[in-house]
Parts: sequence; structure tokens; C-alpha cells
Amino acid sequence: MSDEVTDPHDATDPLRAAAEVMRQVRERCVWSRAMTHRELLPYLLEESYELIEAVERDDRAELREELGDLLWQVLFHAAIAAQDPEDPFDIDDVARTLSEKMTRRHPHVFGDAVATTPEEVLVHWNAAKAAEKHTRRSVLDGIPRGMPALALAQKMLGRAAKRGVDAGPPTGAATETPASEAELGDALLALVATARARGWDAERALRERTRALEDAVRIAEAKD
Repeated sequence: MSDEVTDPHDATDPLRAAAEVMRQVRERCVWSRAMTHRELLPYLLEESYELIEAVERDDRAELREELGDLLWQVLFHAAIAAQDPEDPFDIDDVARTLSEKMTRRHPHVFGDAVATTPEEVLVHWNAAKAAEKHTRRSVLDGIPRGMPALALAQKMLGRAAKRGVDAGPPTGAATETPASEAELGDALLALVATARARGWDAERALRERTRALEDAVRIAEAKD
């Protein structure tokens, strides 16, 4: 990013102005100067959850504000990265990397490939992603283990299915299937209530079961 000072109230380039506000805050605010990537993570999680809530509530004003708060986190991390003594990069580098990646992953938009359905788009996306991540050896590589247990389980199940690993309910488990997403929510809440009544940790229980699923997938891959 250029060292030239940009008016933080410049309406002609709001994104550049926001980046300049962040730069000045990072340089002149004592609290912001002290922040590291790791110390910012709780705020990133909090802002992400607040954005999710705004979407689920269909609150347009809140959505606009929370998108801005999440953008601020991106700008903040980029400002910290720009000061790294060994491997510095700034928000321009982040944006450039993003643009290059999205161009590669949309050959039906920026190239000669054809995609007339969402399914065909995913084929191109997955092919481009596989080419970028060619060093990965497992279908589970790239899954953030720090995800909440429920999101992690859903992600892991999708990858397990690609390897043909069945993760159906164990013998003796309840087999009643909810007929809607609302009923699924009721069933999940009832399970959490059961865990609470019996002194079990629902988050840990699902995470441990997901870990067993991961072991099964890696065993299947090792046999190839």
C-alpha cells in the first residue's frame, strides 16, 4: 500500500478510506498498536457470530453494520501483517491474492469453461481448488479443527462421504428422522437438554465422535 495519506472521509473510494482509517488507528491508538493476530481472534469470532445473527434475523440495518465490523477485522489483521518484519503483506496484497484466486475458480466467468447450473459451477470450483491444493493427501486436509463441533461434524461428514465412509448412527441409536429443519432444531435441542440433565458435555461428545469419524476416514485412505 502506498505511504501517501488518504483522506479517511474520501467518498470516492470508501474501501481505500477505510483502509486509511485502519492504518491511522493502528499507528496512533495505544490499544490497537498492542494487538496481535492471536489476540484479535476472539473479536473476529464475536463479529462473525453477530453477522450470522443479523442474517438470521433478516435485519438489514444490522447486517450492514456487522458486515462493516467484519471488514474492520480483515483490515486490522492486514495492518498487523504489514508490520511483520520477516514476511510483510498489506490489504492490497490480500485483495490481489483474492482476485487471482476467484478468477481461477470461476473459469466459466473469466475463461472458456461453461456452467449452466449451480452443480456445474461446483465442478469447476472443486477442480480449480484441487489443482491449487495439490499437496494435500487427505480429503480431511484443510478442515479447521477449531470450528464449533456441529459445524465441524457437518463438514467432516461431507468429506467422509467422498471417501465412501458411512457415518450412520451406531447400533441402538435413535433412528427417528426429522421431517424439516425446524424439527431438526427441536431434536438437537432435545439432545442437548438430555446431555445437560445427565451432566454430559454435548460439545465434547460430538467432537469426540467426529474425531472417531476422522480416524475411520484416515484408515480408509491408508488402505488405498
